[in-house]
Amino acid sequence: MKTRISESLHAWILWLLSAIFMFYKYALEVSPSVMTTTLMRAFHINGTQLGNLAACYFYSYLLFQIPAGLLLDKYGPRIITTIAIGCCALGSIIFARSETFLMAFVGRFLTGAGAAFAAISCLKLIANWFSYKRFAFMAGLMMTVAMLGAVGGQAPLAAFIERLNWRSAMEIIGIAGLILGILFWLIVRDIASSHKQDKHMAPAKVKFVPTLKKIFSHPQSWFLSIFSGFAFGPVMVFGGLWGVSFLSEAYQLTHHTAAQYLSLIFIGFAVGAPIFGWLSDYLGNRRLVMFWGTFASLLFLSGIIYMHLSHALLILSLFLFGTAISSFLICFTMIREIHPPIFAATSVGFMNAFDALFGAFSDPLTGKFLDLSWSGGLREGARIFSVEAYKTAFLTLPIYLIISLVLVYWIKETYKKPTSPNSLP
Repeated sequence: MKTRISESLHAWILWLLSAIFMFYKYALEVSPSVMTTTLMRAFHINGTQLGNLAACYFYSYLLFQIPAGLLLDKYGPRIITTIAIGCCALGSIIFARSETFLMAFVGRFLTGAGAAFAAISCLKLIANWFSYKRFAFMAGLMMTVAMLGAVGGQAPLAAFIERLNWRSAMEIIGIAGLILGILFWLIVRDIASSHKQDKHMAPAKVKFVPTLKKIFSHPQSWFLSIFSGFAFGPVMVFGGLWGVSFLSEAYQLTHHTAAQYLSLIFIGFAVGAPIFGWLSDYLGNRRLVMFWGTFASLLFLSGIIYMHLSHALLILSLFLFGTAISSFLICFTMIREIHPPIFAATSVGFMNAFDALFGAFSDPLTGKFLDLSWSGGLREGARIFSVEAYKTAFLTLPIYLIISLVLVYWIKETYKKPTSPNSLP
């Protein structure tokens, strides 16, 4: 009994450390949203270039998704994730010290490369240390911590930058990441002793090419992953880069107040993720929860962008948009359920690659649309875009959500049943 309690406590500590990496990853991911004018002024760039600077994080994130899953499945989370945290932190420090646009690009690229391992590592540790019956809830709880990181990358980071400056703030965040990497190496172990006897979870059994063939050949891997990309895309574009500027212009808010308002998306996400995970378990129907959550998010986001809401309704809509769109996270549980446990990280990496792909082209695409509608206005050397320009550029966001709703039709319900461990490749 004492051993079981000790192992359970260790599992929660490991989960907490990996969830803190998720917190760190999301804080860095959304940080450009509170520095849009600052970065355009610092590097003398336009909206398209700023979009590319933000998106280079997703370029490397995309590039490393599938390799991240394969490496975690093959070598285990401890050593691979420690290196990843270090890479993420180093990228933040380089970004903080960069004097040219190229060096800033390199810093963001390294940050994205390390961050690519965060979600996959946490989900792999959940699979290795917790019962599969708790996977949906634990994954939701992971996203709660992650979204608190996104909140930290909004108003608190904006206040931190105002108190110091953006370079000092990002450098301190980088040093904090190095400390996290050391703690992760000292405390984390790859797999619970109770799971070590399961031959289907043994890292040495993973073979790269056959594993990829199994995941690539499953149609549901594609439907779930494309759904994930379309559903989460609006959060990355609106919440991760352009939302603060839009709210400032459309609702006549100060930069700091707009960042506070926008953080409600991530607070809502933090609240909704474990609730939707639990609800899909309780109902035994994951598709139903995903569909209605995505549909509600479409309504709320459209209202925020295309209706001039009162401040009270704006606050409520931002929170409810974040809450509703968190239902998309259930697709991570579903892809875990359609593949054997040994492929947990690789299958999640495959899905995460689509999220990164949508972020990689959606941020600069939105910036390009804004530049095309730019009337020539400048504020302290940075381009200022009109409310109508934002509304036009944001037309892609409701379209993304409509497409994701259509894709639910082709997703097969798993009824929260894990795949029977079949023969390994």
